[in-house]
Amino acid sequence: PKRVQALARAGRLPGRRVGRRWLFDRRDLERLLGTGGGSEVAGLDISARNQLRGTVGSVAVDGVMAEVRLRIGEQELVSIITRGSVERLRLRVGDEVIAVIKSTEIMIGKETTHA
Repeated sequence: PKRVQALARAGRLPGRRVGRRWLFDRRDLERLLGTGGGSEVAGLDISARNQLRGTVGSVAVDGVMAEVRLRIGEQELVSIITRGSVERLRLRVGDEVIAVIKSTEIMIGKETTHA
């Protein structure tokens, strides 16, 4: 948040200050982060706004848990999810996914196609 506020103060991100808080247009933040989308995942409107589109770089299953590494631009994000989630989402290296980030966890979502 402080980096975003610094960008606003420098005029690199449109925003306005209201009291002690900053208000930003979500579309401007999405352009800045290169995420797009907003708060819609798999056709559902959800409360989580921190979403990053990425590509599955690796999936390592160990027992009932799995480590999923996502490539998001030049960065890598690691999420620990259940083996069942990996299987249900049919996660494979190269899949395009959305990391949904809450303050205590990172969830993984994948667009589904119904054939």
